[in-house]
Amino acid sequence: MSAWNLGGADSVALVTGAARGIGAAVVDGLVREGVTVAAVDVEADGLAGLAERSEGRVVPFAADVADAAAIADVVDHVERDIGPIGIGVSVAGILRPGLLCETSDQDWADTFSVNTTGAFVVLRELARRMVPRGSGSLVTVASNAAGVPRTGMGAYAASKAATAMLTHCLGLEVARHGIRCNVVSPGSTDTPMQRQLWTDETEGADLARVIAGAPEQFRVGIPLGRIADPADIADAVLFLVSDRARHITMQNLFVDGGATLRV
Repeated sequence: MSAWNLGGADSVALVTGAARGIGAAVVDGLVREGVTVAAVDVEADGLAGLAERSEGRVVPFAADVADAAAIADVVDHVERDIGPIGIGVSVAGILRPGLLCETSDQDWADTFSVNTTGAFVVLRELARRMVPRGSGSLVTVASNAAGVPRTGMGAYAASKAATAMLTHCLGLEVARHGIRCNVVSPGSTDTPMQRQLWTDETEGADLARVIAGAPEQFRVGIPLGRIADPADIADAVLFLVSDRARHITMQNLFVDGGATLRV
């Protein structure tokens, strides 16, 4: 029995950043619900693995979200050959950690190219097709770093804050067409992106540091005492794209174990 009402066997979703981490967990969750997923990522090998275990429910597309023409082609292909896209989840993102005074022009540009412009391109292409149909659900995966200043993550945090706001603005513009736009903001999650920040060779030391927090970085710990699994974030996404969230739009759901201490 389906845990979520996602529109039945004919439902089609497009997920970016699908090859690993949170994106792959979102794809797996959608597939379990019977949704056919157009999985987009620059990592072709990761997409192939997703497709192999999906029993035909995942169609891989190797494309860069920062390439507007490529994304338009992917969306055209999906709509023509698979079906109308009713669910869009923008997960693709990169992290170039570093103090702002030491951030290069290229790292800043690359971060915004993928995290912000890439999300804009995907949202725009999907919304353009959803508006005439009068339905659709779009979710952008941002970060709790967008809401709390972080040392060494200025470019990433700024890009995610911009992405969250553009998602909300789009949600306001398309609400009258029955389209919902929401944001999921994860905290520390056990993904390859998280692990690229881990440097301690002692087993479990980096994980313990993330949970405990780092006062020297003005970073609180995680009140729930655990790091998120990608599936925790995927479940939040599945809820927001489901009919159970039919009256929710322009919201930002923080899935971070309480780390941002938001009210």
